[in-house]
Amino acid sequence: MKLPLIKHIVQFIEDNDEDFVVETLETLEHITEYSGLKDEEIDVLGELISNMYGALEVQQMTREGQSTREALNTFMKRVQGSIDT
Repeated sequence: MKLPLIKHIVQFIEDNDEDFVVETLETLEHITEYSGLKDEEIDVLGELISNMYGALEVQQMTREGQSTREALNTFMKRVQGSIDT
């Protein structure tokens, strides 16, 4: 996951609408089901999907009252904690 990319997507959600990201995720997930994709292409799609879901989680935390910075830090600590275990 790339924190700058997640932050960029969060800004997009704030400027536009969360629905754009949700619909894009649905499209990307559908594309991953295509059997003609190479492993590298699936990896890129997976990375994009992960970052977009991360941005949605950060956006949810900001709606619940956290600043964007706090939400990003909380999210990354949770991600790092799940990797460490």
